[in-house]
Amino acid sequence: MSNKSIEVYLKQEGPIPLDVNFACAKGEILVILGPSGSGKTTILRSIAGLYTPAAGKISANESIWFDSNLGQNIAIQKRHVGMVFQHYALFPHLTALDNITVALSHQEKDQQRKTAKELLERVNMEGLDDRYPHQLSGGQQQRIALARALARDPKVLLLDEPFSAVDQQTRRKLVRELVQLRSQLDIPIIHVTHDLNEARRIADRICIIHHGNTLQIDTPQKIMSQPRDKNVAHLVGHYNVFKATIERHDAEAKTTYIKWFEYILETSHRPDITIGEEVDWVIPSENLILHRRDRPSKGEKENPVSGDIEDFTPLGENLSVTIKVKGSEELLTMSVPSHVAQRNGLDKGGTISVSLLSDGIHLMKK
Repeated sequence: MSNKSIEVYLKQEGPIPLDVNFACAKGEILVILGPSGSGKTTILRSIAGLYTPAAGKISANESIWFDSNLGQNIAIQKRHVGMVFQHYALFPHLTALDNITVALSHQEKDQQRKTAKELLERVNMEGLDDRYPHQLSGGQQQRIALARALARDPKVLLLDEPFSAVDQQTRRKLVRELVQLRSQLDIPIIHVTHDLNEARRIADRICIIHHGNTLQIDTPQKIMSQPRDKNVAHLVGHYNVFKATIERHDAEAKTTYIKWFEYILETSHRPDITIGEEVDWVIPSENLILHRRDRPSKGEKENPVSGDIEDFTPLGENLSVTIKVKGSEELLTMSVPSHVAQRNGLDKGGTISVSLLSDGIHLMKK
């Protein structure tokens, strides 16, 4: 067994297709991110023992929970998994304290109440022992559900879209509390969500899945700046995903040049890709720099591209600007502060120029 606390490999053709392989270390938050219907909840249910996949292996701390080759499938109770569901699943007829106490049957009776109170404090719910679920807000119910999951003294904590039923302000608080709580727990935490912003805020690593397949596992920063392929790029919300051809490499300058319609663009050096090979490439919108009409800068010489403004959408303090690139049918999308747009007289139908920062262009093999 490696230094990873839990290792998961699941494979089946249906009814829910799965082909996933990942590990999660003690004290790590691994976020499984994917659209609805991609198999996220089925993965958690398989780890918990609530669902039996056709094939695969699940092991935790040198203990094999499931192995299709060995015919081994340990019972739910023996897996010691803490699970928090999307809709809390609290007992409505029990108080907050009693909802936690029911998960402490492995302790002596006189110890159970003391432990339950300690768990209430750990999730910032002290003083609400005697409240019933209907007397608690959504965020408070979620904290009780988390405390109950921790009461099982779990070897792994599974969170199934735990913040989706609360408002944005409460969600931000719960996300912050989870990150703080992680430092007190020495167990792997696997968190499922379809919310990219939530994943980026809490994850040590993100596992991107689609149609039950693992597409990429990496840090949030790497996933965003260096998606493995165009599918990952689209799933993490990138708009600017295109095709180009490798024009040439310059080893001395550590630069690779790509041909994109009439433009030759500088990118980071990728000698592993053959000259003439077609690639996909992505540039996050923050790596597009608007050329100011009142004060040109040296940076405008870096991959300059011109086009007409196709769309112009206010988004609070910023504007989303979509440019139809000259000499193509391609659309580039960028975000521009409202005052910058106003200063530069941007409007739909107008012509503008932008620079594509070479360090921001990421090439992806087909």
